[in-house]
Amino acid sequence: MPFRLLVPLGLLCALLPLHHGAPGPDGTAPDPAHYRERVKAMFYHAYDSYLENAFPYDELRPLTCDGHDTWGSFSLTLIDALDTLLILGNVSEFQRVVEVLQDNVDFDIDVNASVFETNIRVVGGLLSAHLLSKKAGVEVEAGWPCSGPLLRMAEEAARKLLPAFQTPTGMPYGTVNLLHGVNPGETPVTCTAGIGTFIVEFATLSSLTGDPVFEDVARVALMRLWESRSDIGLVGNHIDVLTGKWVAQDAGIGAGVDSYFEYLVKGAILLQDKKLMAMFLEYNKAIRNYTRFDDWYLWVQMYKGTVSMPVFQSLEAYWPGLQSLIGDIDNAMRTFLNYYTVWKQFGGLPEFYNIPQGYTVEKREGYPLRPELIESAMYLYRATGDPTLLELGRDAVESIEKISKVECGFATIKDLRDHKLDNRMESFFLAETVKYLYLLFDPTNFIHNNGSTFDEVITPYGECILGAGGYIFNTEAHPIDPAALHCCRRLKEEQWEVEALMREFYSLKRNRSRFQRKTVSSGPWEPPTGRFSSPENHDWTGEKKPAKQKMPLLSCPSQPFTAKLALLGQVFLDSS
Repeated sequence: MPFRLLVPLGLLCALLPLHHGAPGPDGTAPDPAHYRERVKAMFYHAYDSYLENAFPYDELRPLTCDGHDTWGSFSLTLIDALDTLLILGNVSEFQRVVEVLQDNVDFDIDVNASVFETNIRVVGGLLSAHLLSKKAGVEVEAGWPCSGPLLRMAEEAARKLLPAFQTPTGMPYGTVNLLHGVNPGETPVTCTAGIGTFIVEFATLSSLTGDPVFEDVARVALMRLWESRSDIGLVGNHIDVLTGKWVAQDAGIGAGVDSYFEYLVKGAILLQDKKLMAMFLEYNKAIRNYTRFDDWYLWVQMYKGTVSMPVFQSLEAYWPGLQSLIGDIDNAMRTFLNYYTVWKQFGGLPEFYNIPQGYTVEKREGYPLRPELIESAMYLYRATGDPTLLELGRDAVESIEKISKVECGFATIKDLRDHKLDNRMESFFLAETVKYLYLLFDPTNFIHNNGSTFDEVITPYGECILGAGGYIFNTEAHPIDPAALHCCRRLKEEQWEVEALMREFYSLKRNRSRFQRKTVSSGPWEPPTGRFSSPENHDWTGEKKPAKQKMPLLSCPSQPFTAKLALLGQVFLDSS
């Protein structure tokens, strides 16, 4: 029987006073057109404020109307917002920003960067923009999507991350210096999500460039985590990447773990990989058996399954959306409604919420305008059409505008109890929060294409179908067209020979009105062999080192997750 993955059509393919003209709370569904325009206005208020006050820094500081570098020095908000511009229909600004990024972003800099954040925000954002360039009217070069300036930038950024994977386990360090590689003397501890959140971007990069090293290292990291699970099928929160020993043994679906589970599902869909889906389904059984209580998900000890802290984290709100991708709609809606009650209680989701007490956890009362609950609403609305999900979108727009809007953008809410603000606007606000809100209220957006239209382009290897739908969002909400992974299958060395001829005979795409899509399966993955079989024997240039050369052990650099979660099992603090 052929392998198929259940995906909603939409992917494949504090009660506050309401704004004047908005539907009232009388049970009528919010007007999508009204809120679509409201969301678009939110985006431009934030985006224009960044350009006027913060560019070329990474992020905007909205209370002081200036900028600062946060995750590197990449003009990060501009990269993160690029595909959102196209989703909102602004092709001219998309084209302008593509030129700006090519002229201004440099990855050959002496900066310590988060491997995880650089991958999901920078590599993911550039890959998505590269694949959307033709749709945005950018004059692409011959051989696209197998070549192009944004693809080369994404590849350059990803190569800067590869030294982090040179460990005895194949699990990456949390931080790498973009100029010098891994710094000596750093902690070897990395969170689970920081190890297992690469397959979407790296497999896409390998497919487009013809270099298997990216997908190989991502798969090795995934497998090492799988092999490190406990006897009851759970993984912990932080692990030593040199020894493979768990340091923080709290198991759950939230911070420090979340996108590992997400990428097993999305990687399975993107690559049509049965093994990745089977791994997730095994985890899902253990998660249900040990962490789920009354459609909430708690944190437990990974070896014993005993509850370590009965809290809900705002980052866990992605889970109903993930459940929808495997067709578990009923459970997804029940959990979503639990989370929605918390939103209505505070006008946002606090970082930690004590479930038995029904209130925030001390020092975790803030809401940095995260997208996860809105993300789940978008997925579930595409799957069900339930108007309750539009109501969450309405409440989110009203809450964010009333509480966090300031003269220079939108500010992180430091405390949902008294609405104090913090001087930061994370780049994910434009990459994810606004994007998912807009897509929730825009049912005809090209992202929701069901395959009825598509673009046919000529690549160095023949005709290629793109834009037929089925976009897979990475964990920073950057959409990847899965069809693109089948456009560039030859070896890179052969590609250059073909492209030399293609430049003389390059043909523009042809549009068709109807298309019956065929499922293309890359087949199940087997462990890498040959020159990429051993992460410690690879010099990341495509050449195998002599067998006698052993890579010295490198210690892990510091990484940002330790600022959010303590180590040695003290992940949660119960102030009560």
